[in-house]
Amino acid sequence: MGHLQGLKEYLHEVYNHSVFDQMLTSQQLWEMHLHGQRIVQARVVQNETYDLVVEIEGQGKEELPKLQVKCLYPADSAAAIGKQLKIDKKVQGLGLEPIYAPAQRYIVKNKTLFPLMQERQVVFCTLMEGELIRGLIGEFSRYDMTIHVKGGLPIVIMRHGVYDLRDKKGRCLLKSFQDKHKDWEKSALFVS
Repeated sequence: MGHLQGLKEYLHEVYNHSVFDQMLTSQQLWEMHLHGQRIVQARVVQNETYDLVVEIEGQGKEELPKLQVKCLYPADSAAAIGKQLKIDKKVQGLGLEPIYAPAQRYIVKNKTLFPLMQERQVVFCTLMEGELIRGLIGEFSRYDMTIHVKGGLPIVIMRHGVYDLRDKKGRCLLKSFQDKHKDWEKSALFVS
């Protein structure tokens, strides 16, 4: 049984980091895509275990369950990122809701993400309501992954918001497929 060189060290360093902690500390304004096709610009003022208290521009404070957040990015890059976000109408038409049970989510294994990140492979990520994001994985943690789109702009995708993840050849990168095919074993980082 082999392993991916560097994965254990990477996870030790960043696995429990959360973008919500970063947002709280920075007090930067972020654009957040929420379930129900709702998009808000907000600052995090409180980061609880399952909920966020945010200050929404022009609306005041609101408590949001973290599972409502699909993706987010700094508000100052919203115009440029907005031009790059596409919608998969078929997925959008499914009317998917947040999945509360972790075992029932569309999971992407760390073993899959790490070689994609290290080898700078292009990925296509589809979110639960059809948002389609194309780019390079910049980093990932237990809760989220950052994909850098054209121009190097970062979009943070909540792992619970992922519906599908594919490589540029269309190969599925979800756990349900990768448990059988183990593409990470084909990586140059894999040591047997």
